[in-house]
Amino acid sequence: MDIPLHTIAVIGLGTMGTGIAEVLVLGGHEVIGIDISDPAARRAVTSLADATARAVARERITEEERRLALARFRTHTELRAAADADLVIEVVPESYEVKQEVIRELDGVVRPSAILATGTNALSVTRLAAESAHPERVLGLRFFNPAPAMRLVEIVSSVLTAPAAVAAVTAFAQDLGKEPVEARDRPGGVADGLLFGYLNQAAAMYEAKYASREDIDAAMRLGCGLPMGPLALLDLIGIDTARTVLDAMYAESHDRLHAPAPILRQLGEAGLTGRKAGRGFYTYAAPGAPALVADALTPASAAPGTAARETAAPEIRSVGVAGSGTMASGIAEVFAKAGYDVVLAARSLEKAVAAKARAAASLARSVDRGRLTAAARDEALDRITPAGSLDSFGGVDLALEAVAEDLDVKRQLFAALDKICKPGAVLATTTSSLPVVACARATSRPRDVIGMHFFNPAPAMKLVEIVRTVLTSDEAHATVRAVTARLGKHPVDCGDRAGFIVNALLFPYLNNAIKMVEEHYATLDDIDAAMRLGGGYPMGPFELLDVVGLDVSLAIETVLHREFRDPGLAPAALLEQLVTAGCLGRKTGRGFREHARR
Repeated sequence: MDIPLHTIAVIGLGTMGTGIAEVLVLGGHEVIGIDISDPAARRAVTSLADATARAVARERITEEERRLALARFRTHTELRAAADADLVIEVVPESYEVKQEVIRELDGVVRPSAILATGTNALSVTRLAAESAHPERVLGLRFFNPAPAMRLVEIVSSVLTAPAAVAAVTAFAQDLGKEPVEARDRPGGVADGLLFGYLNQAAAMYEAKYASREDIDAAMRLGCGLPMGPLALLDLIGIDTARTVLDAMYAESHDRLHAPAPILRQLGEAGLTGRKAGRGFYTYAAPGAPALVADALTPASAAPGTAARETAAPEIRSVGVAGSGTMASGIAEVFAKAGYDVVLAARSLEKAVAAKARAAASLARSVDRGRLTAAARDEALDRITPAGSLDSFGGVDLALEAVAEDLDVKRQLFAALDKICKPGAVLATTTSSLPVVACARATSRPRDVIGMHFFNPAPAMKLVEIVRTVLTSDEAHATVRAVTARLGKHPVDCGDRAGFIVNALLFPYLNNAIKMVEEHYATLDDIDAAMRLGGGYPMGPFELLDVVGLDVSLAIETVLHREFRDPGLAPAALLEQLVTAGCLGRKTGRGFREHARR
């Protein structure tokens, strides 16, 4: 198996197979493309010609390099064309029967030294390898879509795979400019194993009518920096494909988080399999087209949604922000820049002045970066008035707290606001994990209480989760949505339950990443690389956990487990152990990794 992998056969010339072929020919390999459908083979040739033409237009390759690359690609409709291949990559439909038939037939076609790679992301590589007369040469090779753009490649070995085969394919992937990650044989691998659980939870959240499809997708794009929202991504992947992967994951894990949401079956059986069908969670201009078109669920542009949003919103002129930490000063800065008069109250005047100074420093950085004029900075600072007690909130139209994430502390604060604030003032909490209704019940006016969850850093993050309780009035809701829009933020509506949208989807994903490490399935570095390079995440899960703080992460995961009682949401034992040991992430110098203390 130490022969060079020069000639590669790709079996299955759909989107993935064609993308892999493009990577290979541009990498200098001779490629034999095989598909039982002659039209599919012709489409692959056309697609490759178009893709390389775009590469020339973008000056990524020359016209001569394009000509040579196209000359290295030949298509056939029979497996015997793979006889001279050093490596065969199959990406045929995700079915044991289909893949096993291909592997058995290849045994009689290719040389004994040739390596057979399956592109499955849901089926057992071991079970497929067992069908071969030479199981030691069979492994998994998972590219990610679109293959030319995504750097991640997962290499999956079974208990039967020869180390030499793994080494040869690892070197091959590196030569292609890819970043290979080795994983053991289980459905989903590293990236899809984490990704599909998150996607499934988003589908279940939508099915429960907890939030609209647009709000769920916007929340994860703006709150987590993801390139696509989960429902749009399910449409891109294919709802039928997602269900197949989840079925396989659930069969192995028996984790309810992997049990496919019923809506995936309903959409799949109706033929609404996503973008390729022209309709899935969203409706598209044509099958395969990326452009969305309005449908019955699309919010109206003039009034984005519900009767509550159409309610006249009382005008807000002045705002009170309670707290002296980073979030409080950031929120005060956001309101002041938007033209609101802000009272910034802390437990002492000194703390309030220090919080205003923090806002001033942030505004100064914006001036230095050319994002704000010096005059606008001065005007914003003039609008912030520090105060040493909540008594200064008597005249504000909106009072917003950003104090410690402790329910008793927040309830006491809301009881005080109830006595101090004028009738009709909206009272808002920035809690990220506590029940908003518990804050509301500490007042005599629960109709005026709402959640307004900003993300850190508040001046930079566009998302605000608007959390409405069963007692919140339409007027309070409309007021907060109008204010959020004036701030230049993107409001998303959700109900009052643990995690809201972002944390309810983000933290189970982080928790599952920790469990992968506990099970010795993959390393921290490989998991982080897999999610950055294969999932498009701005940070890997362990990088993010150390930034957020392991104590914060444990607290949120504990709240989610307590609320939903799902065993799959129980905090990972390793997370609990690190928190107990005082390893909380960057702020303590050590979490999942060691960090230089600031």
